[in-house]
Amino acid sequence: PNLREALKILFTRSGFEVLLAEDGQEALEIAQRELPDVIVLDVMMPRMDGYEACRRLRAHYRTRHIPILIATAKGGDDDKLVGLKGGANDYVTKPWVGKELVQRVKNHLEWSRNQRSVNPLTGLPGNLSILAERERRIAAGEAFGQIFLDLDNFKAFNDRYGFPGGDTAIKAVAEVLVEVVESQGRPGDFVGHIGGDDFVLLTEPDRAEDLAEAVKEGLDARMPALYEPEDRELGFVRVLNRRHQYENFPLMSVTMAVATHDPASGVHLAQLDDVLTELKTYGKTLPGSVVVTERRRASANDAPATPKLKKSA
Repeated sequence: PNLREALKILFTRSGFEVLLAEDGQEALEIAQRELPDVIVLDVMMPRMDGYEACRRLRAHYRTRHIPILIATAKGGDDDKLVGLKGGANDYVTKPWVGKELVQRVKNHLEWSRNQRSVNPLTGLPGNLSILAERERRIAAGEAFGQIFLDLDNFKAFNDRYGFPGGDTAIKAVAEVLVEVVESQGRPGDFVGHIGGDDFVLLTEPDRAEDLAEAVKEGLDARMPALYEPEDRELGFVRVLNRRHQYENFPLMSVTMAVATHDPASGVHLAQLDDVLTELKTYGKTLPGSVVVTERRRASANDAPATPKLKKSA
């Protein structure tokens, strides 16, 4: 009881909300009901020890994702191995330093939050991480370019080849984005997966358009290989439309909208998103793969000799 109270005071002072359990059985019941962000377990407890509690937490679908730290006096190598094999993320032996224990919990909490915000299909940061990264750059007064990527005719491809084929296409987009950033980007560049066939790339303002062009070229080279030879030869897929009538849909292309955030402009994130949405809508009216900037200039997927399409703002 004294140790529980001491830990409660320690973590409460560090900004945590603390739930207390007297033994492993109560820990299971509270965890499944409240779904805490992190669990700290002792080993030597009545009714159910920490090792068994850890195993059961890992076995239950509601709690298997929660980081678990075992904090105990049992500090032998075999004891640590039992805990880690049972699913614990960390193992701390007494006597511990309060600040260190709190920092370990914070580290696991941050890792857990990052994992939950990662898109499970592509492994790229999801919406929460994208929003946090943009807000971080704005708070730091950084100018940045944002690229919004959306596949064209993805639904028709998905209808033709099913969800496994659609997943393959989405992963191909992620791979091209990462390849371009790794080969041509800068250390501070950020790639995120909003969901579905929508992606975001954040980079330096003067690099955004060049990176978008490189991604477009990479996807134009990659997308045809996802189709069966007969569809590639025809240049379209034949699927049922929303009116339940067969319709020919072009092969997938990509629309990329590029806009810049300048801290001196006073533009908010919502306004930046409005600009990107407008640019994307405009780009969708153009044939083939396009990169559309705030100047409403689109580079079309035509023959090399064809000049860039230009539209006035």
